[in-house]
Amino acid sequence: MIDDEDRSLVCRTLAGDRRAFEQIVERYQKVIYNVALRMRSRAEDAEDITQSVFLKAYESLGTYKPRYKFFSWIYRIAVNESLNFVNRQKQHEELDQNIPDLDPSAEQVADEHDLTRIVDEGLMRLRVEERAIIVLNHFHNLSYGEIGYILDIPEKTVKSRLYSARQLLRTRLLKGHLIQ
Repeated sequence: MIDDEDRSLVCRTLAGDRRAFEQIVERYQKVIYNVALRMRSRAEDAEDITQSVFLKAYESLGTYKPRYKFFSWIYRIAVNESLNFVNRQKQHEELDQNIPDLDPSAEQVADEHDLTRIVDEGLMRLRVEERAIIVLNHFHNLSYGEIGYILDIPEKTVKSRLYSARQLLRTRLLKGHLIQ
């Protein structure tokens, strides 16, 4: 049903109905922002990426193929914009004083019981491509097929990259003493 509603909104937007695109933005703004935030971890960057995603989506709306889910199409734009944003950043940014300590002691971890923060920190240690595949699968519950479409890779490649990314995340978390 949502797919039909999305297709209708796309058609109305292409016919010149601005309110229809506003409805698309309202429907997907939070999920797109969350993707960007998971990929970048800074609210300001996530806001910029989100705006860029909707601008690109609006400009490219004529290329959307209704046989695909609109959600997957705009999600793919979000992932690509997030990856492009990261790639445009300097390789070595100055350390932001507001970033939490990435190497907390075992005592701090035990005291805080903040598994979400720990996983987020581990994710930020991964390459952006590895991070993307984990975020798409584990935080947005997308199927291998949907992830393959978004990242433009075969489903088998999704499975192998996801396995490798999980193993690397686990190793980094254990090596960094972030989990026990």
